[in-house]
Amino acid sequence: MSAKYETVIGLEVHAELRTKSKLFCSCSTKFGSEPNTQVCPICLGLPGTLPVLNKQAVEYAVEAGLALNCTIQKYSKFDRKNYFYPDLPKAFQNSQFDLPVALAGKVKIHVNGEDKELGITRIHLEEEAGKSVHSGDNILGSDYSSEDYNRGGIPLIEIVSEPDMRSPEEAYAYLVALKSILEYTEVSDCKMEEGSLRCDANVSLRPVGAEKFGTKVELKNLNSFRAVQKALEYEVQRQAQLLDAGETIIQETRHWDENTGKTHSMRSKEEAEDYRYFPEPDLGPLVIEQGWIDQIAARIPELPESKRRRFISEYGLPEYDADLISSSRKMAEFFEATVALFPDAKMVSNWLMGEFSRLLNVSGKELDQAAVTPELLAKLLQMLAKGTISGTVAKSVFEEVFATGKDPEAIVQEKGLAQISDTAELERIVQAIIAANPGSVTDFRNGKDKALGFLVGQVMKETKGRANPQLVNELLRKYLA
Repeated sequence: MSAKYETVIGLEVHAELRTKSKLFCSCSTKFGSEPNTQVCPICLGLPGTLPVLNKQAVEYAVEAGLALNCTIQKYSKFDRKNYFYPDLPKAFQNSQFDLPVALAGKVKIHVNGEDKELGITRIHLEEEAGKSVHSGDNILGSDYSSEDYNRGGIPLIEIVSEPDMRSPEEAYAYLVALKSILEYTEVSDCKMEEGSLRCDANVSLRPVGAEKFGTKVELKNLNSFRAVQKALEYEVQRQAQLLDAGETIIQETRHWDENTGKTHSMRSKEEAEDYRYFPEPDLGPLVIEQGWIDQIAARIPELPESKRRRFISEYGLPEYDADLISSSRKMAEFFEATVALFPDAKMVSNWLMGEFSRLLNVSGKELDQAAVTPELLAKLLQMLAKGTISGTVAKSVFEEVFATGKDPEAIVQEKGLAQISDTAELERIVQAIIAANPGSVTDFRNGKDKALGFLVGQVMKETKGRANPQLVNELLRKYLA
C-alpha cells in the first residue's frame, strides 16, 4: 500500500453463547440436526407467542463483558430490529440498540513485538437468525436458497470494536485475542466452522495525518481469521489504487471470494439502513443488580494476558512460547499440570508446541480429545532427560502414547527401546561402521565434517535410534583421530 494512506479498521464479531436452549424459548441449540427440527412457535414467531429471556445467556453476556474490561449496564433493554429477509421469520430480530448490556471495553494485542490496546465500543445481546442454504457454492452463484430455522433464536453477543486497528495484522491479532478470552471464560465454543463465531469488517483509508475518516467499506463472508486478514489486505490495496487514480470510494458492502482472493460488490450503503428500532413490547427492561455482577466476576478464570505475563516471569518462558501456550486455556492448563510433574518448563513447552501440536493437527483432534495426559508426557520427558531413551525414540514412543494413552515406560520396556549407553557395546558397533565406510572415514580425516554426521547416522540406524548420540560422537572421534 502507498505510504500516503493510513488504514482504519473496525470489526463486528458475533459469538454464539454456549447455552443449551435458545434465547427466548426452550428449543435446543445443538449443532448439526436435521433442518427445521429444533423450532417451535416462539422462535418461528407465530402469532400469540411470548418470549421468555434465558438467564444463562444474560450471565454469559455479562461474563464476556467483564472479561473484556467493559462497564456492565445495570439497566438495558431489548429492541425490535425490523428488516425483511427470509432467514428471519418474524420480520424482526430481537436485539439491543441504544441500551446494550456492556460498554467501553478494551483488548490488548501483541504485533511485531509491540503491545497495543484496542477499544471495544459495545457488547449487546441478540437472537441469531436462521440459515440460508444456497443451491450453489455461495450466494452470488446460486439459483435459489432454502431456509433452515434451527439456528434462529440461538443467543449471541455482538462485540463491536472501535476503529482502532491500523493494519490487517492488527485485525488478525485482535480476533485471536478475542477468541482466546471467550474460550477461557467458556461463554462460547468459538467454532467458526459451525458458525458460532463470525466476523464482519469495516475498512477505510485516509491520508496520513488526517483526522477525518475515509469512506467505509463493509466486508462479509469472512469464514476464518486468515480470510479476514487476506480480505482486508486486498481491500486496502484496492482502495489505495482507486484513490491514487483520483477516483472516489463508494460506501458499500462487499463479498469476499476465497477462490479468487478478491472482494466483489454486493450492495450500496450510501444511505444508512433504517431498521426502525423500537423497544420490544413483550420483554421488560433487563435490570442487573451489582450483587449478580459480583457473583459472575468471581468465577472468571485467570485470563490469557495474565497467564502470558506469569509464564514469562514464573517459568522463564520466551515471549513466543508464552504467547502461544497461553492463547489456549486447555493448552495452558496442560502445560502447568505437566510442569508440576516435570519442572523443565522450556522442555515441556517445546514438546507442546512441537510434537504434540503436530499430532493434533494431523489427527484433527482437540487437545482434550487426545489420549495423552500431563502425567504420561511428564513420564516420557523424565526418561528423555535421564538418557533412558533418545530423542528419536521419544518421538516414536510419543506417537504411540498419543494414539493409545499407553504408559510410555511400558512401551519402552515392551519394545526394548531403552537407549544404549554401554560403552563396550557401542565401541563394537562404531568400529564396525568405520570399517564398512572407508570413504567417509577418509573424507572426515580430510576435513569434511559432514562425514561425521553420516557415520553417526549409520550408528543410529544400526541401533534403531537407541544409541546415546553424545557417546557415539565421542567414540567416533576417538577412533577416527
